[in-house]
Amino acid sequence: MSSLHEEFMSIPGSTDVLTFPLETDTRGRVVSGEVVVCVPEARRQARARKIPTRIELLLYALHGMLHLLGYDDRTDRAYRIMHRTEDELMIELGLGAVFARPVRRSAGGGSR
Repeated sequence: MSSLHEEFMSIPGSTDVLTFPLETDTRGRVVSGEVVVCVPEARRQARARKIPTRIELLLYALHGMLHLLGYDDRTDRAYRIMHRTEDELMIELGLGAVFARPVRRSAGGGSR
């Protein structure tokens, strides 16, 4: 993964997921692509998040597919949107959110 990261992104070191659009349609939308995930990184992150590695790997796959659909995570706003979308998909799949923190309620019922 480190060599791919450096070769295609010019960034030294490993990363969690890389996405490669392969074909686009006449409107410029990606119709095929590759998503490369780093299993050792998924294991490390899963341990840190205290979630199963398979969930972390699925998250990486979803992240890559969202990139193929045109999502970006380079700005703070885009990053938040992308991670919120990942959480929504994980919830849809019945696996629960990875990034969102539960909202805590005060004794008066308002959220903080």
